[in-house]
Amino acid sequence: MITIPLEWRKWTVLVATIWIQAFTGTNFDFPSYSIQLKSVLEITQVQLNYLSMASDFGKLFGWCSGVLLLYLPTWVVLFMAAFLGLFGYGLQWLLIQRLISLPYLAAFVLCLSAGCSIAWFNTISFVLCIKNFPNNWPLAVSLTVSFNGLTASFYNLIATKTTLNDTNTSYLILNAFIPFITSIIALLPITQQKDPKTNDKYDMYTFTFLYIIATITGLYLFVLDTPSQNIFVVAILLVLPLASPKMADLAMRSRGGVYNATPGKVSYNMLEINNYEELLEETSNGKNLCDESIFGKMIEKDRIMVLGEEHSAKLLVTRFDFWLYYVAYFCGGTIGLVYSNNLGQIAQSFGYVYKTEALVRIYSTCSFFGRLVSAVPDLVGSSFYPCEMYTKRYATRTGWLAFSLVPMPVAFLILILSGNESGLSMATGLIGVSSGFIFSAAVSITSELFGPKSSGINHNILITNIPLGSLLYGVLGGAVYDNHIKPRGSNVCMGQKCYNETFGLWGCFCVLGLASSFLLFLRTKAAYQEYYQRRNWISEDPNSTL
Repeated sequence: MITIPLEWRKWTVLVATIWIQAFTGTNFDFPSYSIQLKSVLEITQVQLNYLSMASDFGKLFGWCSGVLLLYLPTWVVLFMAAFLGLFGYGLQWLLIQRLISLPYLAAFVLCLSAGCSIAWFNTISFVLCIKNFPNNWPLAVSLTVSFNGLTASFYNLIATKTTLNDTNTSYLILNAFIPFITSIIALLPITQQKDPKTNDKYDMYTFTFLYIIATITGLYLFVLDTPSQNIFVVAILLVLPLASPKMADLAMRSRGGVYNATPGKVSYNMLEINNYEELLEETSNGKNLCDESIFGKMIEKDRIMVLGEEHSAKLLVTRFDFWLYYVAYFCGGTIGLVYSNNLGQIAQSFGYVYKTEALVRIYSTCSFFGRLVSAVPDLVGSSFYPCEMYTKRYATRTGWLAFSLVPMPVAFLILILSGNESGLSMATGLIGVSSGFIFSAAVSITSELFGPKSSGINHNILITNIPLGSLLYGVLGGAVYDNHIKPRGSNVCMGQKCYNETFGLWGCFCVLGLASSFLLFLRTKAAYQEYYQRRNWISEDPNSTL
């Protein structure tokens, strides 16, 4: 039996998780075959949006995989997820090929099964990252989740290079079988994983190399058009991360074996640094210039005072900060996801149906970069700044969240005003970057604000906004689309009018999300500042006791 050296095992697990994420973001290519699905089932745009919503509803069952992971080996749950996708996408392919005939309700169940598969793969990936990188799991999660945004680009390349015709429906075959094949390949490192007991002092070197490779991969897929890309080059870029530990080791040796950036840096638990009673006393004794104003009271009342404090589900839903966070996600990342699901019809109505695959590639690749950027606070802070300097530049992750939402309303304004191909591509890229950042950063934000031990349950509560938003925004957009169809009796709407009202409404919702995220930033800024100040104090005084 093949065995992997102990010191390499956690990195092979991470690379296996990258592969899993890279080929299981199958919801991104829905626009590529949605037009054919709509034609075969002979349904309206609203009914088609219900099918995309069914995939999002599958995310509500992500908690099931978390429960199963408590009682079953990881590889068993992994293959259960693969079979759910094989069932959902495989039968959809047979349906589009008219080899079988199914009622609309059965197609809804198939989309639900496919969405459930995606959620299970995501849960498995999060668990593997947290288990193998207990101190650096935000970096591991951001890195692996980033590759989920490249799935559509990978599948577009494979479909283009391996099929002569019927490229659109070939996505369903890829969706069905590639995650299953990837699960088989990932089996070896996953079955050999152990709870990490190795020193993670030099992990940042390896993470830096991994992020460099990820950036090169994304740029290759983004800059070159699909015909110019080489499938073997992409395969090498996906295998190259296996060499990252060795490259990091060589880099460390070249610098004398000393971790130059932050020597002897210690990883601190949020609750070890923050003493709740002391913090409350300091806050109550401090002077706040905003206390007398209505806005000041809104900022101060019942805000989160300590990062990492555990919140039960019951406590979570009573916190105002959670609902600000919920609205920011609901009016940001979820709108981006609904937009991507409608890209096929948007391109068709604008008269650029031939650009659908290119738009899907733009959205997914920009989503990848957005997800990658979400790791900057961790990567830069941990690798390049000494602790005392980093305190002055402390990363308020909720501030990054608010900043990431700015491009969304701008993108919808561009769509309304331009109506041309370049404007459509630019807006799609902006929405991809913004929503990708939110998807990736949300895992870390949930853990920081509401406790790492409860993050699994709490994050599943947070993402209930995805199916709700998919229902609201999808039905809203579908109703406007169907209302502008001429002549009556057709199921295709042509012209910018088909989505202009929808873009305007979605843009207004994005402004609401931006306002909500900015208020969340103001309410949590003090907790982040206190955390980094205390971390700096502990680092400067090694004899201090917590």
